[in-house]
Amino acid sequence: MRLEVFCEDRLGLTRELLDILACKEIDLRGIEIDVTGIIYLNCPDIDFDSFSELMAEIRRIDGVRDVRKIPFMPIERHNHELISLLNNLPEPVLAIDLKGQVDMANHAALALFHKEEKETIGHPISALLPQFNFAKWAEGNIKRQREEVVIGGLDYIMEVMPVYIINESNESVLASTVMIIRSIQEKLLFDQALPVNNNLGFEHFVGVSNRHKSLISQAKKLSALDQPLLIQGETGTGKEMLARACHNRSHRAGEPFLVLSCASMPDGVAETELFGHAPGSFNHQQGHKGIFEQANGGTVFLDEIGEMSPHLQIKLLRLLQDGTFRRVGEEHEVHVDVRVIASTRHQLAELAESGSFREDLFYRLNVLTLHIPPLRERSSDIAPLLELFVAKYVKQLGIVHPSIESSLVDQLVSYHWPGNMRQLENMVLRALTELESEQLNIELFHLPQLEVNVSNAPSLNLDGSLDEIMKEYESQVLDRLYQSFPSSRKLAKRLNVSHTSVANKLREYGIRKS
Repeated sequence: MRLEVFCEDRLGLTRELLDILACKEIDLRGIEIDVTGIIYLNCPDIDFDSFSELMAEIRRIDGVRDVRKIPFMPIERHNHELISLLNNLPEPVLAIDLKGQVDMANHAALALFHKEEKETIGHPISALLPQFNFAKWAEGNIKRQREEVVIGGLDYIMEVMPVYIINESNESVLASTVMIIRSIQEKLLFDQALPVNNNLGFEHFVGVSNRHKSLISQAKKLSALDQPLLIQGETGTGKEMLARACHNRSHRAGEPFLVLSCASMPDGVAETELFGHAPGSFNHQQGHKGIFEQANGGTVFLDEIGEMSPHLQIKLLRLLQDGTFRRVGEEHEVHVDVRVIASTRHQLAELAESGSFREDLFYRLNVLTLHIPPLRERSSDIAPLLELFVAKYVKQLGIVHPSIESSLVDQLVSYHWPGNMRQLENMVLRALTELESEQLNIELFHLPQLEVNVSNAPSLNLDGSLDEIMKEYESQVLDRLYQSFPSSRKLAKRLNVSHTSVANKLREYGIRKS
């Protein structure tokens, strides 16, 4: 039995609490005191009547605000979480105390050495790794180091890391040692690993829908590759954010990530920004490195590549082929090692077919692709995104976190969101600046289409067979959506079905533009 006692900071209160346990002959197995005014007690289980009497007596103590039963003591919960985390790591991890004995070994470590926990914990590390002299390492210049070891006839890389804690005198004291063991086949990847404090970026993506989970899973896989990556998605879906996350997860994470919008600059300016220019060009005595040279070793993100000029498309194609290009006004070639990530809100295949985008460049870019679904196609993500944006901006605005009206999410889901996540985020910020009560409601979002959508929602006619009811409802849904997507191709894209299927349905139900 574990109890959580909420109380005031009063001298003698803890003693009174312990006196009650002693009077009832309840053994105290552990106690923790939180500076915020919480006392945690660990006692044996007692019967229901005795428990009820105990809770009542504790509540009668002067200064006790409340008491409740909890599953774990704080230190217990922390230890359980830590052990669970370590056991779920794919790499073998060992903790060694100052005497050189194994203090902890996760599941991967036990499997590597083919040992049970009782055969490992409390035993010297030399019994598992006789080639590693722990005493010599501890007596020398204690620092993080790697070395090759042989386990079961196979080669591994072992990283040894000292663990320091801060004592009451604010001094760093060696507390233990952690060992991480990796296969030698992973050495190259390990040497190119991300910096220790690198923010991988994907933790900032919020969503619960299957489409979102599938996107993030695929993006993580493609991040490790060096081929060009094409990200497709409507405006406001977070294409640049996804590109940054892919860069941060790659072996290029420690190198630059530079961005150029292909739609925001004249052709000549864009060329010099991308490829640079020679000394003397444009009345500049010194030459200028373009972003490809500046990002050497890293990643260049080309936003809205579908709007890149034909001239620049040719130069980009050459760079993707062999990594070389010429600065403006220079004849000699420059070679760089960069990964190109491009994005577009257009269908590049259609642009290539129409001749407005080079077909050969399209095939160069269309090797690895990610498609970000629009917000309307993953409506279950609206609720967690709403919570995220509210939490973000209440902190910035310095206001109290408001409650959310029960019907708000359902009303937001019925909206089309042409601006996707960016529009939702902007709407949340605007709503919070206009908030005058403690509750966030739909009126604060000023969505003109929402009222129409709700009022025009299809009515459900329950007369007839199930097939007749479903057809009637389907015709109403198609009729309503067809007014906002006035072509069979647009409507098919909205519903994520084939154009032929939608065209046949419209014909079957006699649906026309109003």
